[in-house]
Amino acid sequence: MAFTIRQLQYFIAVAEEGTVTGAAQSLSISQSAVTDAIKELEADLGVALFERHRRGLSITHKGHQFYRHANRILADVSDARRSFSEEAAAVPGVLQLGVTSLVAGYVLSDLLARYRRAHPAVSVSAIEDNGDYLEHLLIGGELDVAVMVISNLRDRVALQAEIFETSPYRLWLPLGHRLAGADIINVGDIVPEPLIMLTVDETEENTGKLLGALGGKPHVAFRTRSVEAVRSLVATGAGIALLPDLVYRPWSLEGDRIESRDISGALPVVQVGMVWRRGSALTQAARDFIGLAQAQHLARGKG
Repeated sequence: MAFTIRQLQYFIAVAEEGTVTGAAQSLSISQSAVTDAIKELEADLGVALFERHRRGLSITHKGHQFYRHANRILADVSDARRSFSEEAAAVPGVLQLGVTSLVAGYVLSDLLARYRRAHPAVSVSAIEDNGDYLEHLLIGGELDVAVMVISNLRDRVALQAEIFETSPYRLWLPLGHRLAGADIINVGDIVPEPLIMLTVDETEENTGKLLGALGGKPHVAFRTRSVEAVRSLVATGAGIALLPDLVYRPWSLEGDRIESRDISGALPVVQVGMVWRRGSALTQAARDFIGLAQAQHLARGKG
């Protein structure tokens, strides 16, 4: 039989929560309903979407591939429903967007694709740069909205921000690493390890503060602005990495496995949000873009 929208929703919940119990709680349904849906989905697709172990579930390579398809399918369904409910004529307009490096490929791409489908007549122009420069462009009126890391937003008087995603830092490890056997890792165990450092947005600053607070100086083996480079280096054993969970994927481009573990203690989080100039008269295109991001955030919150 063909899979259902409900099965896709349950699958995504399990993939994001990591356990059937967590998925059932987020969906407010029974664990057996989730388990049955996953089994039926795997039978229909003819592949194993998860590996079962005592700590819960780990998504397989095939499961990771299907996760992207499932998210796209649900987004398309949501867009189709919106197109009939709004029944609004396409209104031409211009949207000037800014985006920081860390979120360009992990938050903006899906959001922008959905916006283009909903508002095909709007001309969209986007620029990627660091947070300080995007703030300058927003205040100067050269950008309508920016999608950016706002944990360290400088000018909170001139700018208005709304969080729509919060992501904790987690530890990335190669398969078989000595620390991978623990569910939660002590920060002190990380200090002597070679570190692959991502240098975009605030990640290097946060990582340095975290390890410096323990009296340990990070042993940086490699610095890079590429998340894919971090993935490849970690997967092949060149070092470990501390990165926001929003950019985690369990496989490198070469197909090598990457483990992810929680870290004990109070860790910084990355807040991603929409930013615009406070008190400015937003264009209809900008209001629609912000509204779509808000709707997506609410939909995720409902599981």
